[in-house]
Amino acid sequence: MTAPTRTLLLWCPDWPVFAAMRAHGLSVGAPVALIEKSEVFACSAAARREGVRRGQRVRDAQARCTSLVTLPYEAALDSRSFEPVLAAIEETMPGVQLLRPGTCAVRAKGPAQFYGGEEEAALWLLDALHDLGIHAARVGIADGAFTAEHAARSPKQARITIVPEGGAADFLAPMPVRLLGDTALATLLQRLGIRTLGQFSRLAPTDVEARFGAAGAHLHALASGLDSRLVVPRTPPTELDCFVDFEPPLDRIDQVTFGFRISADRLIQGLVAEKLVCTAIRIEVDSESGDVSERSWLHPQSFTAADVVDRLRWQLQGSGAIDSGLGSPITRVRVVPEAVDAIGNHEQGLWGTGYDERIHHGLSRVQSMLGHGGVLTAVVGGGRSPRDRSALVAWGDRELAGRSSKQPWPGRLPEPNPGTVFETPMPASVLDARGAAIEVDERGILSGVPDRFSTDGRTLVAVSAWAGPWPIAERWWDEASARRAQRFQVVDSAGAAWLLVLERHLWWVEARYD
Repeated sequence: MTAPTRTLLLWCPDWPVFAAMRAHGLSVGAPVALIEKSEVFACSAAARREGVRRGQRVRDAQARCTSLVTLPYEAALDSRSFEPVLAAIEETMPGVQLLRPGTCAVRAKGPAQFYGGEEEAALWLLDALHDLGIHAARVGIADGAFTAEHAARSPKQARITIVPEGGAADFLAPMPVRLLGDTALATLLQRLGIRTLGQFSRLAPTDVEARFGAAGAHLHALASGLDSRLVVPRTPPTELDCFVDFEPPLDRIDQVTFGFRISADRLIQGLVAEKLVCTAIRIEVDSESGDVSERSWLHPQSFTAADVVDRLRWQLQGSGAIDSGLGSPITRVRVVPEAVDAIGNHEQGLWGTGYDERIHHGLSRVQSMLGHGGVLTAVVGGGRSPRDRSALVAWGDRELAGRSSKQPWPGRLPEPNPGTVFETPMPASVLDARGAAIEVDERGILSGVPDRFSTDGRTLVAVSAWAGPWPIAERWWDEASARRAQRFQVVDSAGAAWLLVLERHLWWVEARYD
């Protein structure tokens, strides 16, 4: 087995919360919780003192801390905010490996020789982070990244914890087996009376492998202080963003866009050199008064230099759903590629560009003349009814924020979606064999079997097949906007399928399956 690598590990406690608080301008002592899937993903120390814990539902957390500030967890912000930290570490000591945002590792041998010892190297590293405004970082130095991380997380609250060479097993011995990260194995070991890593490490390696397999043998090696994983330095990403500083500041949109054209060409050429294309960009505009306008722009295919300049002009004009908020001359423009793709996925077809390419260029040209919101396209968004799911967005943008079709929408209609959705539902009627109107009671039981129905209020047609009801119960907590209804799928004698809704004892035609 490979001998453990002497590792220097940096840990920034509560990094996701710290990054979100800095991005939203919140004070360090504020009780903050990051929410993902209606549960607490991470929380600040102030929130934990009030009883907030990871995994709690939002309502439970807010009940424990009435002043809790809830923010959505953004993995992209988490990673993007840690990039300056990695850059600062690489200036102090090269060869950093990113384990996850907020945690990274460096081989300790080189920095220890350069700075005159392991503790001195750790102090230099903490000083570099202190200049970035990160004061709570902690460093652990031990044999292997596993032991070094638990040294950094030591409850002694020391900024630097150093485990002597060869002392990893003794350091880990009193720690609980749940720190191995395998819940099932930890539960089984506790049932067998093995509650600490030291007790687990004293088992014979061959017996552990025979009982728990290769995964169990690896965890046994970690508990024994024999972490064989190497510290693999990251390859710093190529800087693909571009910026222009204007001196003196410019107060006309045409001057700003003209001054940025060369940089836009350089941005696209740099992407092509890396065999990439850009499908999403973020434009940051700084003004002389200190105001900042920031927006992300999407593209249905990939950005060209002209597309980048168009988005900059639209942002300066305040078109669409964004208000630029800039009331003074522009001092700086920066464009950052947020999403890139391999250029091979965007090559032209064998027989030329094709109709889709011409349509795209035509619509983009019209959009450049009319503005960002001048050309709209239909998309399927989130919602339970077909009317909620149909939306119009600007050409190049994806579905509306907050109404993603990828989110769970309990009670929505299954596939396939109706081909025609009526903007205003049409009155309808559904009758049983005796000519009485069909009703549905509180338990979802029909008053009769649908026999005939009308979609125009005049002509009755026979029902050849039907399915339902599927209840809708939305915003039940708000009487003014609450909605309770029953949906049915009905097929007439001609083979046409319809989506009918019974709401407040009235029937409506909501959509047709074409």
